[in-house]
Amino acid sequence: MDAELVFEQLPVSIERDFDYLLSFLPRGWKEQARSCGALRRCRKIPNASVLLRALLLHLAEGCSLRETAVRLKEGGILDISDVAIMDRLRQSAKWFNWMNNRMLEMWIARKPAEVFGFGRKIIVADGTRIQEQGPTGSGWMLHYAIGLSDLKCEQALVKDWANSGEGFGRFDIQPGELWIGDRAYGKKPGIAHTVAAGADVIARFAFNNLPLLHSGGASFDLLAHLRTLGDLQVGDWPVEFTFQKRRIAGRVCALKKSPQATEKALKAVRRKAQKNQNESRSETLEAAGYIFVFTTLKVDVASAANVLEIYRGRWQVELVFKRLKSILGFGYLPKRDKQSIRSWLEGKLLVALLLEALLVKGESFFPWGYPLQTIKGA
Repeated sequence: MDAELVFEQLPVSIERDFDYLLSFLPRGWKEQARSCGALRRCRKIPNASVLLRALLLHLAEGCSLRETAVRLKEGGILDISDVAIMDRLRQSAKWFNWMNNRMLEMWIARKPAEVFGFGRKIIVADGTRIQEQGPTGSGWMLHYAIGLSDLKCEQALVKDWANSGEGFGRFDIQPGELWIGDRAYGKKPGIAHTVAAGADVIARFAFNNLPLLHSGGASFDLLAHLRTLGDLQVGDWPVEFTFQKRRIAGRVCALKKSPQATEKALKAVRRKAQKNQNESRSETLEAAGYIFVFTTLKVDVASAANVLEIYRGRWQVELVFKRLKSILGFGYLPKRDKQSIRSWLEGKLLVALLLEALLVKGESFFPWGYPLQTIKGA
């Protein structure tokens, strides 16, 4: 085919691709642009599709505001200044948030899945801090939950750093689910929130942050029990704790680390203490030689070895954060004011969810290249 003919057909292909991308968005997204205040007037921006295209060029492509304005003008899409684009972005946080919530409902599978031979829906929760550049830059937190069977986003929430404490209480938890979290989630309020919702937890915890009791009410000496473990021996001890006059029963499942893993953990503990300009407690150093988690799962549902094996999948959410930050630039905050930052983060999250929706559709084969429901009138 002639090269000039290919070039002439390229804009048409891009238009079709963008229309296809829009088919993944929830019903009513155009109307919400006006309701949420993102599209107040249509002087230079004729409609919601053009507005979203302009913002995605900045958010997904990583173009600066000035470069975005140039590309829009050269592409015959929109003649608008970089300042005007920034103003539109600042007003789009609520719109992005509305689309993000509906995207999660539309494209994220909610069915139970088999993981490690365990027939429950398993969800991993974690949070990552996003810091604006500079010593006085504001901090934000992305609270994120993924399904362990398919590694797709289940829930996502953006909070400013002042209101960003991690915990299971940040999430909408359904009966029968199993939630996994690291030390930040091994605390009484979050575990109690999960149990009250009819779900179970597996959470790592700091030995002094979750005071545990024997079933008779006596204090549970975690370190004393850990010391009884030999190499390759798995510990499993029934415990409980009280929260707001409620008694919550569970188990501590534990395993002694290898010498290499212990040394690595000790270095991390000492490095953190040095950074905070304090000395590590002897109990903290000793506890670093073990892996221990609290779980509400019954023994007849999952053995201690099963619990620790399932917990191992928690690292998948760390990989998700690495992808968000390295591929989508989620860890870099180019904005300055609070409203712009929230809009930018919600917009980046929309890009991530659109990618997940494309991957979901990519798992299905259509000889004609797209699903029938995207055809008008189908």
